[in-house]
Amino acid sequence: MLTFKIVTPDGVIYEDKVEKVTVPTTSGEITVLPKHVPLVSVLKAGELVAYKDGNPVAMSVAGGVIEVQPDDKIYIMADTAERAEHIDIERAEAARQRAEEMMKQKEHETDVDFARLQATIEREMARIRVAKKWRKLEK
Repeated sequence: MLTFKIVTPDGVIYEDKVEKVTVPTTSGEITVLPKHVPLVSVLKAGELVAYKDGNPVAMSVAGGVIEVQPDDKIYIMADTAERAEHIDIERAEAARQRAEEMMKQKEHETDVDFARLQATIEREMARIRVAKKWRKLEK
């Protein structure tokens, strides 16, 4: 079993003993099993799935870092993370649309503004995908 903990600036999102964790990183998706080699990697916006007693616990994550320690401990420090069942799809869709509208306006021409808006769109799209996928599977 793995000791798994995911935290955001808002606090602990999930903490438990799990069999495995699949995480989206900038290098690709990885699955961490017991006895995994130690590593540190950067997270990208996407779906994180932890497996507890054979059952998936799905979350949307965006940004942050995963650290796998040699004693079967996994720590994730994420910019944002949300359990699939807690995602408000309508709110995420509205936030994505606002960011896309702002990108169309000429006043956001700096690289920083563009990058920030692009990150917002990616984060909201990940939230929408995760929520829709897992709600469909629950039915």
